[in-house]
Amino acid sequence: MTKKTQSDYYTGVVLVVIAAVTYSTAGLFTKGVEAGSWEVIFWRGLFAVAFTTLWTIYRGVFRQNFFDMGYSGWSVGLIGALGTAAFIPAFKLTSIANVSLIYAVSPLIAALLAWYVIGEKPSPKTITGSVCALLGVAIIVSGSLGHTNLSGDLLALWMTIAMASIMVIYRKYPHTPGAGPAVLQSVFLLPVGMILGNPVNVEPTEIYILAAFGFLFAIASVTLAEGAKRIPSGQTALLSALETPLAPIFAFILFVEIPNFATFIGGSVVLLAVFFSIRNDNPRSLA
Repeated sequence: MTKKTQSDYYTGVVLVVIAAVTYSTAGLFTKGVEAGSWEVIFWRGLFAVAFTTLWTIYRGVFRQNFFDMGYSGWSVGLIGALGTAAFIPAFKLTSIANVSLIYAVSPLIAALLAWYVIGEKPSPKTITGSVCALLGVAIIVSGSLGHTNLSGDLLALWMTIAMASIMVIYRKYPHTPGAGPAVLQSVFLLPVGMILGNPVNVEPTEIYILAAFGFLFAIASVTLAEGAKRIPSGQTALLSALETPLAPIFAFILFVEIPNFATFIGGSVVLLAVFFSIRNDNPRSLA
């Protein structure tokens, strides 16, 4: 194990954790405004495009991100757009906790996809952690049976599959830039948001909120993409599951959306699964 390999691995872990914490605020922004789903998608996307593009210009990587992304970058942009189209409406149709908890199944989806597509066999710790994360989800969902919105839950599941697929693409094609595809997925949805929504009638105060949402989304998209290149797909998804217990906590703080006992227990199981999966892991064994 070289120092460079070890450094790359831990850098990837930090980047994915940053993305998970940032993504965990998505439900707060979505439910914190009166604007509809497509209005949120439009304004968040517009500001995310602006912030991300400015970042690439500042870092001097504009051409690399937008002209050299290749087919893998276009694939990430398209799949990301389909995932985003489900992600925002899911928060409008079901609880913040449900969306984040359903997303916790992404470790198994990503690990299985990576195993099938690129032959990346997940480590025993990743498999164990994924199963434990699913157990945590089962515990939380068991406390919400009869109260969930099926449409919202199915949209959340679709978003989860899309995100797991993106993680695998970045693992298979690590040269794929992070910023360009993130911008592309928002650009794809801008005309759709304009047609299906009414963004020009959104209150100015809400536009400011959605601008902050776009800024955080830009950070999350880039950090997730860069982190996914450095660590296995299953573990990327498992680390992203940190969003699962954090989102209900933020929802409680801002909206007094009180999680039930099952949510506390299941969220604790997910957190323990994540920490177990990365504890003393050898980067070489995960490559």
